[in-house]
Amino acid sequence: MALILSDRVKETSVTSGTGDVNLGGALGGFQTFSDAIGDGNTTYYVIENESRWEVGVGTYTLSTNTLSRDTVLSSSSGT
Repeated sequence: MALILSDRVKETSVTSGTGDVNLGGALGGFQTFSDAIGDGNTTYYVIENESRWEVGVGTYTLSTNTLSRDTVLSSSSGT
């Protein structure tokens, strides 16, 4: 498992709550986590919507196409 940093990675998701993020595919002009980060590797992430956000470190899993939220570094809720 390696820490991978990559530019232009952005996927949609309808996941709510605090568990793993189910990824829904790249937006136009962006890469998927699968292509850019690779199975079992960790990366920094940002989750955002119109009013809330979270920054952390997570691990991408190819078999489930999910990003785990291993360490939340900061968030709009202060946790």
